[in-house]
Amino acid sequence: MPDLRGRVALVTGASTGIGAAVACAMGAQGMKVAVHYNQSQGPAEEVANAIRQAGGEALLVKADVRESAAIPVAVAHVLDAFGRIDVLVNNAGGLVKRVPIAEFTDELFDEILHVNARSMLAFCREVVPAMRRQGAGGSIINVTSVAARHGGGPGAFLYAGSKGFVSTATRGLAKELVGDRIRVNAVAPGVITTPFHDRYSTPQMMESFKATIPMGRIGTADECVGAFLYFASEALSGYVTGQIIDVNGGQYMP
Repeated sequence: MPDLRGRVALVTGASTGIGAAVACAMGAQGMKVAVHYNQSQGPAEEVANAIRQAGGEALLVKADVRESAAIPVAVAHVLDAFGRIDVLVNNAGGLVKRVPIAEFTDELFDEILHVNARSMLAFCREVVPAMRRQGAGGSIINVTSVAARHGGGPGAFLYAGSKGFVSTATRGLAKELVGDRIRVNAVAPGVITTPFHDRYSTPQMMESFKATIPMGRIGTADECVGAFLYFASEALSGYVTGQIIDVNGGQYMP
């Protein structure tokens, strides 16, 4: 995708899973990629090295997205290093914990909504002014989930609700920013083999999830990459905003 070469992307939660696959794929397109991470410095360095080996440029950016004050610092670091941000991928997030309704706490609600929803808005709040100053528009790609469509698996209603917020906010932001030539879209992965499910889903859960997928298998992070590259490319998706691409093997067909 020639129009991506030399462009700058900030990918949050880029040390593992889908974020890592997206960051590496963007680097392979010749992009300058800011690899955001929180605790997984080693894996983040591996992603950065892979980007450099593929011909891109990489910058490591550390920030805990649960601390809103850390986000302006992270974005400023990217702008200082690369001078601009053309693509923002809001991938950072997590389920945090599976709980039934009778056991959820106000603290857990705040944490899940913060890490999945508020952090996304906080990154947008910092990046949008930079995109406006650049004058050439930009692309914001949020990561929602199939859980936002069907409510999620056992004990994941808070996560599903937070991703529902991301999906709806994506459409609202698309309307607000269209005049600035900033396109806002989202990718909704289904059940994907990543550390996310290693942490939160038992093998029995994964088998039950797989049984609901028409393709009969769990997806991979690399199979999600194409949707992100499509939204990042002005040449491919310049007339696309406020949309959600589902990557789920047919598990849910809206």
